[in-house]
Formats: sequence, C-alpha cells, structure tokens
Amino acid sequence: MTCQELIDFLTDYLDGQLPLRQRVAFELHLTLCSECRDYLHNFKTAIEATKQACCESHAPKIEPIPESLVSAILRSRNQGQS
Repeated sequence: MTCQELIDFLTDYLDGQLPLRQRVAFELHLTLCSECRDYLHNFKTAIEATKQACCESHAPKIEPIPESLVSAILRSRNQGQS
C-alpha cells in the first residue's frame, strides 16, 4: 500500500469498513511509515477537536421567549386579520 492509498482508505479504516485484506495492508503500512502514523494521529486529533467544537455544551443557550411577548405577537397577528 502506498501513502496515497492509505489516505484514500483512511475514513473507511476509522469507520471499521475496510475489508480485511486492505485493513491488513493498511496496518502494515502504518508500522513501516512514520509519516502516515503522524498523519493518522493528526487526522484523529482534528476529528476530536471538531466534535468538541460542535458539542452542545459549547452551543449558546437560548432563553425561553416570555409569554407576554408571544401573547402580544398573537394579538397583533389576530388584529391584522380582522
């Protein structure tokens, strides 16, 4: 397996979707190629950072809409239909 093939198969490998023969070749290549090991490590780090950035705990909290505002909007809407 070449470095480019490893990159092409990376997401399938991480998803556990790589067929056995390709997975063995992939893992063998990783044992022989430090650049691809570094690439895999950086790729995993980027995925984790993205997950953390998109996590709900980082999302802005939305305050509930006051009932008085909802009522006023509905009254205004109903008056416009009369």
